[in-house]
Amino acid sequence: MTGPILIVDDDPVQRRLLEAAVLRMGNRTILADGGNAALNLLRNRKEISLVILDLVMPDMDGFTVLKRMRETGTSVPVIVQTAQGGLDTVITAMRLGAFDFVVKPISPERLQVSVANALKLGALEGEIKRIRHSAEGTLTFRDLVTRSEPMERVIKLGWKAAASNIPILIEGESGVGKEMLARAIQGSGERRGKPFITVNCGAIPDNLAESILFGHEKGSFTGATERHVGKFVEADGGTLFLDEVGDLSPDIQVKLLRAVQEGEVDPVGGKKPINVDIRLISATNRNLLDLVKSGQFREDLFYRLHVFPISLPPLRKRREDIPVLVRHFLARFAAEEGRSRIKGITPSALALLGAYDWPGNIRQLENAVFRAVVLCEGTELTVDDFPQIQAQAREIMPSGPIDDTSVPRLVAGRANGVAPQPDIAVPDSQMMSDRFGQLQGIDGEGQVRSLALIEEAMIRLAISHYGGQMSEVARRLGIGRSTLYRKLKDYGIDAVGGVATDKADGDKRTGFSDISRGIRKSAH
Repeated sequence: MTGPILIVDDDPVQRRLLEAAVLRMGNRTILADGGNAALNLLRNRKEISLVILDLVMPDMDGFTVLKRMRETGTSVPVIVQTAQGGLDTVITAMRLGAFDFVVKPISPERLQVSVANALKLGALEGEIKRIRHSAEGTLTFRDLVTRSEPMERVIKLGWKAAASNIPILIEGESGVGKEMLARAIQGSGERRGKPFITVNCGAIPDNLAESILFGHEKGSFTGATERHVGKFVEADGGTLFLDEVGDLSPDIQVKLLRAVQEGEVDPVGGKKPINVDIRLISATNRNLLDLVKSGQFREDLFYRLHVFPISLPPLRKRREDIPVLVRHFLARFAAEEGRSRIKGITPSALALLGAYDWPGNIRQLENAVFRAVVLCEGTELTVDDFPQIQAQAREIMPSGPIDDTSVPRLVAGRANGVAPQPDIAVPDSQMMSDRFGQLQGIDGEGQVRSLALIEEAMIRLAISHYGGQMSEVARRLGIGRSTLYRKLKDYGIDAVGGVATDKADGDKRTGFSDISRGIRKSAH
């Protein structure tokens, strides 16, 4: 359950052999016929998790590709392959950053071991890099785990905000990742690497809020045994992140307004104000305008904070992120808990997670995957490893158990907003998102749909699900490639224009929206 594997080889036969071997392992592939094509894909396809690289190619050899990757900071693991396995060649490749070295022809068993180890390393390195960047204040938007269009819009706003010192208010439900976005804004601006100080305003006792935020002098009140500089001074030169700012008391709101307006703070017991230079980012899970109308939040402070608002959508509004987040958390927790045998998650379990609304958002999903990794006794997470999500699912489908066989009906019912009927729903294409859905066995008039309509919808779904990789589509549908292309022609499904291609320059996906529209149309 990782990102696609990039196979780089100028020999089309070798490229196809590697693709078939990688697909049999359950991974997705992208193909490139040379070094230049590979570098272009690595620049534009950030989700690539591994590169299998041929060293001898006419346009640009593998050594040059490795050098360019190192120069640009591309940290994707690379397995190099060549027909010449001399010691000098191996040493050179390893010094340039290759993870492993294999000699052609490589056995499927040897390739599988190398790929599995490289993917584990890549997942760990990615998580370690995010943790390090977060600690150093250098986390950027590239470190965020997301694929959804709503989050792309958020990131575009974040880039614009990062280019200035404008006060930012991040709005969103609890657990959507407001602090992570704030760190990415700092790491992408001029204050990169400077202090990032977080204050949870909802957890500060009212009688200590002023001291915690603005500091106090020694002996200024009972218990003040030493001087405390306060969070504003700690953040001097960097960023102050006020989480749940709507929970501050009215008295503290007055003093916060002065600090924001004047750029100075008055410590408790201090003789003179202290000037501070901070980037202020606030966050709230409440509607501040409603609090202003009800008199719970100062209007003048609201307009000081609400200069550049960014609204983070809840996870249920960006379900496309669920698969990538699940894979990310799975790789992380499997490594942390020493459960390397867990290789992925079953399609039914992933569909169950995609059908759930996640009121606790990303934080809840993270905890659910952590719990599932601990419970898992096999090599894949299954529906049974998510007992709490199963319990919630029973509210949608109260009759019968929630397991791998019943999840398709659950997802269908979730999509339609009704309890699913087991005798009329079979797996297909009425999508909850781009990746989860059911094929309706009954049409709008209550009649059974024809096999031809169901077959067409299934083919469209398979093309969308496997990103237009026709070899994998045919294999998963259990038909030959020639049969598949004949059916594409019969049903008028476009296999050109970058939708369903196996070209060596990578799997084009420019027609994805057309495929999605076709799926939705066929479902009706």
